[in-house]
Amino acid sequence: MRFYTKQHKFYCGIDLHAKKMYLCILDEAGEVRLHRNIKTDREVFLKVIEPYQEDVVVAVECMFTWYWIADLCTAEGIPFVLGHALYMKAIHGGKAKNDKIDSHKIAVLLKGGMMPMAYTYPATMRATRDLLRRRNHLMRKRAELYAHIQNTRSQYNLPDTLGCIAKPQNRNGIVERFEDPSVQKMINADLAVIEAYDPIIAKMERDIISMANHHDPVAYALLKSIPGIGRILGLVILYEIETIKRFPSVQDFVSYSRLVKCSKESNGKKSGTSGKKIGNAHLKWAFSEAAVLFLKGNDPGKRYLDRLTNKHGKGKALSILAHKLGRAVYFMLKQKKPFDQDTFLGL
Repeated sequence: MRFYTKQHKFYCGIDLHAKKMYLCILDEAGEVRLHRNIKTDREVFLKVIEPYQEDVVVAVECMFTWYWIADLCTAEGIPFVLGHALYMKAIHGGKAKNDKIDSHKIAVLLKGGMMPMAYTYPATMRATRDLLRRRNHLMRKRAELYAHIQNTRSQYNLPDTLGCIAKPQNRNGIVERFEDPSVQKMINADLAVIEAYDPIIAKMERDIISMANHHDPVAYALLKSIPGIGRILGLVILYEIETIKRFPSVQDFVSYSRLVKCSKESNGKKSGTSGKKIGNAHLKWAFSEAAVLFLKGNDPGKRYLDRLTNKHGKGKALSILAHKLGRAVYFMLKQKKPFDQDTFLGL
């Protein structure tokens, strides 16, 4: 956990919402200099903080509306801090809660050097990252439709499998295999939505790949040197990391990627794990997928997994492999070297 510890003359805590935001500005002595609700507007915000702009730092909690104020502060040369929502809740949670109290607590945390920081993702790659996340969202929705069709086939116990319906050529004649007209209409609706998704997702992928080559082609090529990491997984990892330089150590990176469990211990006794929701869920998904795809057509990789499975069981073995891939990605991007499978597997 990193805290913002720089000293300023004024500290501005904001409880940010879509239409309104509550500002609290403290001075060096901790006295409240301004505390009021204002409209969520660029010009209004700049006018309010103008008397304090000579040396003020602005902090907001990480929630969906922070993009515009982070970009505005960057453009105006105002230091900006994005607070980690879960850590902040743990530190300043209390009985009473409203916008006025929250804005004051944010300012107090900022002034006291106890503001836990989340990463302020730069605007240059942020929109493309969000486009990639949206593509993955649509892919999951399409996968749900595939699963529904296959499950319906199991419900009616059709004698033959439907095959890989992700391939358009395998979808011909599926509707007619079901006898009930209502079931046929249901399957037809699923297929219609799938066919609507296909060109949208394909175009999004082409656009994202062209942007990725523009942003960081070297890192993208290094990621694709790992067996099982293709265009999409490489893009997810690339855009969720942004730059490997923001992670001081490999332990910080694998923790951020949710590839390790955080143990709870007191008085020498362990009481399970915690922090499962702290970190990047998209990187966790990407490395979990990469661990499975790494084994496809990879006999040395399969033998390595068999050794892990014999020792830990299959589920934990895949988790260990995902963790090991995460560590490999960290050092590859740090050293700018392609993947070496012999070194990775200890051959």
